[in-house]
Amino acid sequence: MSHDDDATPDLDAFLAAMPAGALNEKMHVEIVEVSAERVVATMPVEGNTQPYGLLHGGASVVLAETLGSVGAALHAWPDKVAVGVDINATHHRAARAGTVTGVATPVHLGRSMASFEVVISDEQGRRVCTSRITCALIDAPPEAG
Repeated sequence: MSHDDDATPDLDAFLAAMPAGALNEKMHVEIVEVSAERVVATMPVEGNTQPYGLLHGGASVVLAETLGSVGAALHAWPDKVAVGVDINATHHRAARAGTVTGVATPVHLGRSMASFEVVISDEQGRRVCTSRITCALIDAPPEAG
């Protein structure tokens, strides 16, 4: 993962505390950039397809939820945690091979809610999916003693 050094003073601590998650590992989602303004990840099409060999719409939603959740968690951290409450996706075109890239940018960063737009594109830069995710920001659980 790379990040902007001036985005958040404790970004390295945030990244160290943020586990990838079993689903992201199974789908080979790789977060490649994290900052307060933008979160980027890639995911292979192969292994994440529906029966016709196209990128599964649910796989696109997993990628979008991952990106939006990471962005919301960074905004909320360290006093709050982000929990998804709404996600939608519009699938514009099929992806059959290669890697897709998702880019999440904030739409709203508030005290109790954070929303991100996620644009997923194929290797030719064509938009495959547009998603919007909203997360509630709730108090972080107390540290385990």
